[in-house]
Amino acid sequence: MDKTIILDFGSQYTQLIARKVRELGIYSEIHPFNISTDKIKSLNPGAIIFSGGPQSVYGSGAPLPDSKIFDLGIPILGICYGLQLIAHYLGGQVQKAPEREYGFASLKILNRRGLLHGLKDKAQVWMSHGDRLEAIPEGFVITGRTANSKAAAVENPERKIFGVQFHPEVVHTQEGKKILANFIFRLAGLKPGWNMSSFIQDKVKEIRQLVGREKVICGLSGGIDSLVTSLLIQKAVDRQLYCIFVNNGLLRKGEYEGWLQKFREKFSLQVIGVDAEGRFLEKLKGVTSPEKKRKIIGQVFIDIFEEQARKLGDVKFLAQGTIYPDVIESNPVKGPSSRIKSHHNVGGLPEGLRFQLVEPLRELFKDEVRALALELGVDRDFIQQHPFPGPGLAVRVIGEVNKESLRILREADAILLEETRQAKIYNKLWQAFAVLLPVRSVGVMGDQRTYQQVVAIRLVQSTDGMTANWYPASPKLLARLSTRIVNEVDGVNRVVYDITSKPPGTIEWE
Repeated sequence: MDKTIILDFGSQYTQLIARKVRELGIYSEIHPFNISTDKIKSLNPGAIIFSGGPQSVYGSGAPLPDSKIFDLGIPILGICYGLQLIAHYLGGQVQKAPEREYGFASLKILNRRGLLHGLKDKAQVWMSHGDRLEAIPEGFVITGRTANSKAAAVENPERKIFGVQFHPEVVHTQEGKKILANFIFRLAGLKPGWNMSSFIQDKVKEIRQLVGREKVICGLSGGIDSLVTSLLIQKAVDRQLYCIFVNNGLLRKGEYEGWLQKFREKFSLQVIGVDAEGRFLEKLKGVTSPEKKRKIIGQVFIDIFEEQARKLGDVKFLAQGTIYPDVIESNPVKGPSSRIKSHHNVGGLPEGLRFQLVEPLRELFKDEVRALALELGVDRDFIQQHPFPGPGLAVRVIGEVNKESLRILREADAILLEETRQAKIYNKLWQAFAVLLPVRSVGVMGDQRTYQQVVAIRLVQSTDGMTANWYPASPKLLARLSTRIVNEVDGVNRVVYDITSKPPGTIEWE
């Protein structure tokens, strides 16, 4: 199967490049900018894309790739900083622009035979740069320009090296996907072969080879990631898989009993139910740090898995529903991008883990996991449920987690989900949830002064969880949410609405 690798130079859009390429039917994966040429050869990509980045190629400490990458004969596309890298290495000249170009620009097309084939003249593109090419390398030609960038697109067909100053991966570039398709198919000669059906075949074979006749345990959370992981492994090794569903006291209202029944009856999974609410809450007593919460929850889960594994006999493998955004956001060595937070799967596991991990979804974005679930026969209603964090409500109670704070949050969350469904917006949202804040607010209820807690409402829209916009909920819906939560949830006298997008915020508060 043909594939593309993307070298990460710190762009906020790197993950979008991978997703756009996959949408074209080509598998793509992200690697750090300083990957060795020997490693690239072993990966055997059909094409390489350099991401953008916030630094200047001539600056101190700028991320620079191995120069031998240009001698591999693999087609290369440089985007923004990536284009400037190409010029910097191959004899061009990059300088600070008189004015930073950020936002929309009109692309004047000078040559349509290659990268810009089929594009309309003066198409809208998205710029985000402070440097620009003042001189292109020998052997290159300029095929597109904008008012502020005389070399907005450059090409060297003989060496199969191409570059654009703008960002074709973002929706603001009107024909960006066509540019990526031109590079991948017309210029690099790749053939589409990446889809969920082929993924299942390859992954089932891979799991069988890895696991052999050994037993596998998988922790179910009630979310789509862990369920799809279990169904894939079940398809590969059948009854060698044992699922463990733990009531950690951090689930939403009524979830433990409901999901336990569904896992057994609807999906025919071998599920062991473990009620460990008191154990988790005891360990979380007095803890306010979100990172520490994740670590504690991860450790208790592992302790329970190990206990259950001993009861089952010799268990070698632990399966997890880790997905690609978990890896990207938790991994500080992928590129110059900084780690945002530890995820329960990749950042919350203890050192010295006695299990070998099986993570079949590690390369997938959330929307791809949902497409995979459909292929595996999961009902659409289940697939469309919102993501739920592995640490559960622990990261939606800001501050210390205890039975009372969880009671308040569960009740508020249940009202929120009920109202979003009744308003017929649930399926338009990526996530809808309540957050319990560690502050008290003065209020008046029944002619008496109150001093109670504050609940924040979070409604966001997204396609993959990497970026998100807050949802412009109607005043009528917000008023109903506020009225119901204050009237029906004992201990709350104020409701606020979070209107922060990602970035600069994250979707979850912790």
